Amino acid sequence: MKVKKILEIEIPELGSRIRQVREADSRSLAEICRQIPMTTMNWYRIEAEETKALPIETLQRIEEVLGVDFGVNFD
Repeated sequence: MKVKKILEIEIPELGSRIRQVREADSRSLAEICRQIPMTTMNWYRIEAEETKALPIETLQRIEEVLGVDFGVNFD
């Protein structure tokens, strides 16, 4: 049997912070997206904060590929 717990927290300006780090990276957006993997359209939605919620697994993969820690935790 599975027990599911869903937590959501608001992280102000996370999309802007992701964009800043991405723009400082020498790789193209297409190259970064291939490493995640995700489409560039989804990436732009994240940066514009147009997604309902960003799965923690996706954020962790973004952090890994960009080599940054955005400090998001659920403690």
